[in-house]
Amino acid sequence: MQLSMQNFSTLVEGMAASVQGAAASLLDLSVGSVLRAILEANASVALWVQWLIVQVLTTTRLATSTGSDCDSFCADFGFTRLPAVAASGLVSFSRFTPTLAAFIPLGTNVAVAANAASFIVTADTANAAFSSGLGGYSLAAGVASLTVPVTATTPGAAGNVQPAAISMITSALPGIDIVTNANMMTGGYDAESDTAFRARFGNYLASLSKATGLAIGEAITGVRQGLSYQISENINQAGTTQAGHFVVTVDDGSGVPPASLLSLVYQAVDAVRPVGSSFAVQAPVVSLANISMNIITAADVSHQIMIAQVAGAIATYIAGLGVGATLNYTRIAQLAYSVSPAVLNVESILLNGGTADLAPPLFGVVRGGTVAVA
Repeated sequence: MQLSMQNFSTLVEGMAASVQGAAASLLDLSVGSVLRAILEANASVALWVQWLIVQVLTTTRLATSTGSDCDSFCADFGFTRLPAVAASGLVSFSRFTPTLAAFIPLGTNVAVAANAASFIVTADTANAAFSSGLGGYSLAAGVASLTVPVTATTPGAAGNVQPAAISMITSALPGIDIVTNANMMTGGYDAESDTAFRARFGNYLASLSKATGLAIGEAITGVRQGLSYQISENINQAGTTQAGHFVVTVDDGSGVPPASLLSLVYQAVDAVRPVGSSFAVQAPVVSLANISMNIITAADVSHQIMIAQVAGAIATYIAGLGVGATLNYTRIAQLAYSVSPAVLNVESILLNGGTADLAPPLFGVVRGGTVAVA
């Protein structure tokens, strides 16, 4: 039931009309009169009671609750809000004189200008320069640069910085002169919003005691934010028919989700899968989208700034494509135009050397390769 809200003036007017309607003669309701003062006092009490009713509604109904009230309501059902996720990506350390060896320890801090967002160097055991014993990456004499992974120190969407935004080395790092990121940082998400939290709670309730696609999907999305997935039924990982088997292809936006994340997804799916079925959880097959284009911009703006913004918008869009989603060729021009009215024309657009849409293969996802804007 929708509560009909009234302000102070409306309450006083309603009371005055009721009192006058019940009286046999005209009453004095002018400003300063005793009767008006009584009505205004009653209206103040009614306004306070109305506020109390609103407070009760916001704390006892999920649809009208916000913030911690949402959390406490859903906690009774064992359902919690998804936390913020830290952005990550690659940065390149380089030096002017590579005569001597240098070392980049884990935890080295880098940042964008004015320390608006900071990142720390993390381990990559597949990198030949990494040493777990030394706890970092070694640059041998003669090696001018090295690319290593970093993760934002503060979880949230603020860590999704644009290419070339990282330029400061805020830790002591002898023998290293420059740091930069060729591609944007991705994967950063703020804590789940109230709207998304309420919507996911509805899906959670609808999936209870049901071994359905909705239940499996809810289990996957409950692992962490930013996941896209595809459930392929009665098929195995080789792409051939296998009754009673399904394949879950999941991605975190990078195209190469870590084994730890796939393990968490596997555990979540296993808790709700149909009895007697078998399944597999895997990373997607990545199709790289290499894009080139020319843009014409207004004379009163910086062409280089527009280039960076267009490239960033395209990279962000591709990073958000879900598993199985197609990258439409015509969408690229739309993304460029939507950056700013200063983008007057877009020419010579090529997607992987052609003008056709890029559809991923079975179990596939489209991710960004090179985005060359001139």
